[in-house]
Formats: sequence, structure tokens, C-alpha cells
Amino acid sequence: MPVNVIENEWVTMPDGRRLAARIWLPEANDPAPAILEYLPYRKRDGTAQRDETTHRVFAEAGYACVRVDIAGTGDSEGQFDDEYSEQELSDGEAVLAWIADQIWCNGDIGMIGISWGGFNGLQLAYRRPPELKAVVSVASTVDRYADDIHYMGGCLLSDNVNWASQMFAYLTRPADPKLRPDWREDWIRRLERVPFSAAEWLSHQTRNAYWKHGSVCQDWPKIETPVLAITGWADAYVNAPPALVENLSVPAKAIIGPWEHRYAHISKLDPADFHSEVIGWFDRWLKLEENGAEDLPDYRTFMQEHFDPKARNSPRKGRWIAEATWPSPNVADRIWHLAPEGFSEVVSNEVMSVNSPAHLGRSGGYFCPGMRIDNELAEDQGPDDAISLCFDSAPLEEPLELLGRPCLKFAFSVDKPTAQLVARLCDVSPEGISQRITYRPLNLTHFKSHEEPEVLEPGRIYEAEILLNECAHRLRAGHILRLALSTSYWPIVWPAAQKSEVTLHLQGCTLHLPVREVDLEPDPANPDPAQDFPELWFEELRSPSCTSTRQMNGNGVLTLDTFDDYGKGRDPGHGLVTGSDVRMHYAIHPDDPATARFESSWRFTFERDGWEAAIETESTMHCDARNFYLHRRLRATESAEKKEVMTKEWSETIPRGLL
Repeated sequence: MPVNVIENEWVTMPDGRRLAARIWLPEANDPAPAILEYLPYRKRDGTAQRDETTHRVFAEAGYACVRVDIAGTGDSEGQFDDEYSEQELSDGEAVLAWIADQIWCNGDIGMIGISWGGFNGLQLAYRRPPELKAVVSVASTVDRYADDIHYMGGCLLSDNVNWASQMFAYLTRPADPKLRPDWREDWIRRLERVPFSAAEWLSHQTRNAYWKHGSVCQDWPKIETPVLAITGWADAYVNAPPALVENLSVPAKAIIGPWEHRYAHISKLDPADFHSEVIGWFDRWLKLEENGAEDLPDYRTFMQEHFDPKARNSPRKGRWIAEATWPSPNVADRIWHLAPEGFSEVVSNEVMSVNSPAHLGRSGGYFCPGMRIDNELAEDQGPDDAISLCFDSAPLEEPLELLGRPCLKFAFSVDKPTAQLVARLCDVSPEGISQRITYRPLNLTHFKSHEEPEVLEPGRIYEAEILLNECAHRLRAGHILRLALSTSYWPIVWPAAQKSEVTLHLQGCTLHLPVREVDLEPDPANPDPAQDFPELWFEELRSPSCTSTRQMNGNGVLTLDTFDDYGKGRDPGHGLVTGSDVRMHYAIHPDDPATARFESSWRFTFERDGWEAAIETESTMHCDARNFYLHRRLRATESAEKKEVMTKEWSETIPRGLL
């Protein structure tokens, strides 16, 4: 079906601000159902190439597709304030109402998005706007505190400052002068008012009202919209799809493939037919076609196996499976007791301690693979296992399948008032290659609650549990299941204020495994291989590239330096030339967690017909036992002579509380 594209349309908000939209319309004259994607990542250049691979396909299938820039981003007017803010969500409701009122829309709308767009699709469904009839949410969360880039298990993730540094750069980019004659005045306002997100997010260290806003798990019945939830095992966001299927009372389905943080059809890890899954879901709930989408298995997933993990992108090993209902009667809890020799059927009265060097975790990869160009996946865990407290099974006599969230229940004592414990489950091959299956940290001061943590009393015995992240993994016969415990996991987890020793009282320590056993495998109904899809032709002026370098300096500090050049190119449709790159630096001394340091620098350039603009940003974070220290700097220039528009710096000191 031919498609008509409206390069830019203004969506007027109730207060007069205008949001910028790109629209793909099926050529048929009849009003059609619509699909909205609502992001802060710039439709004009940032996501333009990806958008062409999705929305044109959906328009060819009979949908009016609308891609909108959030206020204060891209070409939209107004001021950006925060992620998933009341402004963003109320604007989203106004956008839905505007779409439903257009002559080309029949009033029924679905939302789609990955990451940010996956989040706000669920959040808008939670608010029940009448126009929203279905959601496809990819790589999202149902709990902003527990499962986003800020905190995990009450521990601070280094991605809190990393992502904030990326958004700092993103939010300082100018609108396109071709669409915004007031671009320069607007640009200066953006530069002056850009939120200090790293400091804001770091000031909310417990699961308070700030994080509960936008967390749909607060009241599951509020979602009355059918939801298809998709993610991949290489992604950071693995917990939401099964949780949505388990807790929603409306039709909900989960798909978890092998993919990283990308739509499945453009994944670098076994791409799949994302389009057919999306179109089938929207056909059922927007076009009301009786296509059986609601009868698909509740949970379809790729059951991974050991694949000799490397940092670089490479194909996974495994097979697709399906569970008709979730939770599944095919999954049962199997309990293993921790013992000095590994695991035991009987309880041990021994104690064992762990006190890890601060740099442990260097084999863990990038927190959210799919954000860099490459070199971001978890590697052989052997180097980290060697300096962890490990509990190994005997070589398995028969295969073991895990599907769900393993749980470590444990009794512990500490020698410091704050401490962390990180649990990893690994599949160790007969050759000794250790592949991470799943992991999760816990800030031990949160042993009772993420809302009201408590200072730990050294020597006192406490009880806690770590509900590890979702997994689907088959260990082959002859392989070993390893539980590796550590008190650090850098650079994914920002370390505790000081080195601590955690003592496990094994009498109260058990590993609970979600073991899957099936007599006859049902049809997995897995996605087909990726189909051909349209691509936006983009004139490449500089090729993308990336590097990662690890080293130890003369003071014994271990560093990780990464560089990602996302390239430079021209959009032939409107002529805008864009380029960007980022450098990141992580540093820590093995003996001192307070030496943890993060630095990043972003560069963006924009050119067209004698007009040039550029942004350079720098962000740093370091700490001591009491505080976090954040600093950021931006420099904006225009013209070929790099004429300065603004240079500005900010610094914040945030007390670290019980982090």
C-alpha cells in the first residue's frame, strides 16, 4: 500500500505549546486506526532511520503512524523537565486526543515504543485515556526504582550518571532552523535550563513518591488496555514482560528473544520479524480482526544455552519455547542449600565470608547492551568468579532448565554499617568457561524495605533475599551451575562507601531455582526471521566505529575507556548533516571503593547550507565515604568559525546516605 509522509506537523497543546510530529499515512481515503510513538530523541535526525524501518511498514499495513517529539526536545516547543513527568504524560494524553480528532484517524490508537517509549506507553495506559486501545511495550519497566537505569536492589547503578550525561547532551541540541525560525532563542533557553538530572535522580535514593510516579505496578488493575511486552535476554530490561502477563487482568502477552536493546528486526543478535508481531497485535485490538492474538501462549521465549560468551556481538545458542499460561504449572521451585562444598540436600551450620576487591565486575559488560556500537556484552565470568565466593554444583547428570527468577535467601552479618551483596548465577562449561545466566545486587541496608532502609549493626545476624533477574537458560549435562557472590560489581554497580566483609550463616542460606520440566513441548509460536524492511537512505560522511581499552595505571588504578563514534551523515530529504561521538572513562582502585570515578564527554555537530552548530558536554562523578560529587560543563558554538554561544558549568554535592 502506498504511503504519504508529512515531514512535520504541529500538535498544539491546551496551553498553546506546539509539539512536532512526523506522520505516515496509508494512501486509502478512509479514516484508519493510528499508532503513536512519543520520544525525546528527535524525529528529524535522532531516530529518523529507525522510524523508517517501522512506521512505513505499519502504514503499509493500514495504520496512520505518528512520531512525536516530547516538549523541549527535537523540534518541539516548551521546556523539558524530567523523564516521565506529569507534563510529559498529560501532553501525551493531549496528543492522543489530537490524533483521534484528525480526519485521517478513526479514533482508535495504539502506542509503541522501546525503552522510553515503552515506559510512557504503559504509563499512559495506566491513565486510561479513552483513545488508547492497545500497547506494544519493548524493553520497559513496571517499577522505575527497581528496574531502570538508576537503582537495582537499592544499589546505585553507574548508569544513573552515565544516562544523565547522555540526556544532558541530548537536551542541549538545537531545533532545526528550517522548522523553527526561533531556533536560536529556543536553543539558548534549552542551554540555560537543561535539568541536572544526575543530581535529581541521585537525591532520591529510596523507593519514594518520586519513583512510584510512573510505576504501573503500584496499581495493576488501572491498566485496561491489552499489552504486548517484548524484550531480549541481552537487554537490561528483562523483568517487565513476565510481570505484566502475571499481573494484568486484560489480555497481555510476553516475548523475550535473544536480543539487545534494539527493536528485534534490527538486532545484531539473531534479528526477528518484529513487524508481524506488532501488526498482528494491533490488528486484533485496533481493527478488531479475529486473528487469534489473544490465544497465543502467554509467554514465548528463547531458552538460551552456553555459547562461549564474548564482548562482541555474536549469535546466541538455544531454542524457542512457549508457556500457554504464566505463571506456568511446568515451573517448580527447587531448593538447594548452600554448603562449603557447594550445594547440599542438608543444612550446613558453617559460616563463610566474602570481601571482594572493588574492581570485581569487569567481565560483566555494559549495563544495557544495544546503546553502544559493539564491545558491550558480558564475557567469560571466570576472572570475576576467581575473586568471588562461589558455590558450585556437581557436574549435572542431566540437563537443567531454568525459567523465571531464581531467589537467594540468606542469613548474614557484616563488619560495617553499610554493605552490598551481588549474586550471579553462571553456567560453567566442562572447559571452565563461565557464562552469566542472571544477576542482581542488594544494598544490605535494604534487607527489609527499599522505602525505609536501616543502618546495619556489625555482628548482628539479619535475613534477606535477592530475587535475581528473569532468565531462561538450559544447562547441558556435564555443565556446572555456579552461584557467585561478591561485595562489588563495578562498573555496573557503584560501590559501597567502604570495603566490607559479609559473613553468610549457611544454616539460613538457600538457593531457589525455577526449574522447568515439560513432557511434550508445545508449539513455540516463535517470531519468524526478520523480513525485508524499508530503510531511509542516508549519505554517510563518516563511518561509525568504537573501541574499548582496559589498563592499570602506575598507582594501581584500573581503568576502562570506551569511544563510540556514531558517524556523520546527511539526510537527503531535508539536507541536515549530523554527527556525534562519546567517550567514557571508568576508574577504581581495587583496594578502595571510594576511588570510583566516571567521566564522559559527548559531541554533536549540525550543518546545512552555511549554518553550523555544535555541542560539547562533559560530565563527571566521584565520591568519598560521605558524598557524591557531580560536575558538568557544556560549550555551544555556531558557524564554521566555532563562535561561542554559551559555556556553562554546574556542580552538585549529594550526601550518599546509605548507598
